[in-house]
Amino acid sequence: MIGHILLALAIMAVVRVISRSWLGGAAAASAWAIAREITQAEYRWIETYGSGLRRNMPWWGGLDLRVWQHLDPWLDWLVPTAVVIAVAILLDRRAPNQR
Repeated sequence: MIGHILLALAIMAVVRVISRSWLGGAAAASAWAIAREITQAEYRWIETYGSGLRRNMPWWGGLDLRVWQHLDPWLDWLVPTAVVIAVAILLDRRAPNQR
């Protein structure tokens, strides 16, 4: 999970440099974390319910709660998202003249 947090912070920083927005960076980093975990859930769905074949998965397979039964995938997107939002709010408030 530490790796996910560090990568999310790096994504946020890169987007901040490009867009000059900490909150925009947090949004991009959050989107990455959420999309990554949905993709992992799709692989779990394919393995468990799709006979190992991607073509057997419905479009909503990665959102099927049956493949989100463990705490780890939830934390892998919730914690980095919470961290980047908190950091963005903190940094955005500290530097209002740099917008």
